[in-house]
Amino acid sequence: MALKGKLVDALVREVELRRDYLGPQATLDTIYFGGGTPSLLTAAELDTLFSAIHRHFKIAPQAEITLEANPDDLTAPKLAELAASPINRLSIGLQSFHEPHLRLMNRAHSAVESARCVRLAQDAGFENISVDLIYGVPAPDHRIWEQDMAAAFALGVPHLSCYALTIEPDTVFGRRLRKGQFTPPPDDFVARQFEMLLAQIPAHGYEQYEISNFCLPGRESRHNSNYWRGVPYLGLGPSAHSFDGVSREFAVANNARYVTSLLEQNAVPVTRETLSPTDRANEYLMTSLRTARGCDLVRLRQEFGVDLRAQRADYLRGLEQNQWATLRDEVLILTDQGKLLADHITLELFQAAG
Repeated sequence: MALKGKLVDALVREVELRRDYLGPQATLDTIYFGGGTPSLLTAAELDTLFSAIHRHFKIAPQAEITLEANPDDLTAPKLAELAASPINRLSIGLQSFHEPHLRLMNRAHSAVESARCVRLAQDAGFENISVDLIYGVPAPDHRIWEQDMAAAFALGVPHLSCYALTIEPDTVFGRRLRKGQFTPPPDDFVARQFEMLLAQIPAHGYEQYEISNFCLPGRESRHNSNYWRGVPYLGLGPSAHSFDGVSREFAVANNARYVTSLLEQNAVPVTRETLSPTDRANEYLMTSLRTARGCDLVRLRQEFGVDLRAQRADYLRGLEQNQWATLRDEVLILTDQGKLLADHITLELFQAAG
């Protein structure tokens, strides 16, 4: 049996073994097929997975069911298959509408496919669509980013996820950087493109509900919003993470080991980490400050034992004086300028939790 078929069988086994992870009475409000290339799953394979999920879990009647997809996978026949399945939301990794940037990012699809696949999805009946864009890609000026934004807005999708290009050590960009084959743009170039995005968002009817995520009113990603609110979740498959409120589990990243463990040993190959009170406080700080809802200082004090009013009063005043954050009704919310410094501000506040 091909590895993909074995992976599907292993996933079915894991669904059965993990059915009580969220509690026997849990109802799934969201399901998310992400990581890797779930759009390569056939209609039969998707049906097998959905059948297993339905056998072992309760699913809310209006559950949000998302599939991540690459543009080059979304042909008209493929979209017809997906439209006939329970999937009701697509997250499409466009990244750019500029051919040289797609080549630089090692994307398989073309600039033409970036726009065409969304139109095909809409023609197939998908209205709930999110597209990904990348800014901060090396360029002589900001015109390509302006064109990418305009093209994305013209699609009329209800959700956009926009991320700065990041250079991780063990990636193509990281290796190119070490060899002197790639020069990332300066920080002020990247920051300027983020500011341009924030200026355009309200003009096209979108709201920023998380630093990198934007939607038409009422069209947040329910699945991702649950992450940022600290709602427990179950992740299935190689490299998947799960969270039950007090601990995390990390599945083995190796496909063959994952399959062997489940199909031959009937065991879920995960490593468990119990979060300390400090870990949980820091995680709440990090995720809540990224959202438009902000960080609830009362919750931070009562649930995690961290009193920022007492421990970092001077720093909080400085955030307000510099117009990096507002503090109203015991909720700390970053301003647009503060969002540019979100990582730094979070690290400063971590010191109180630690």
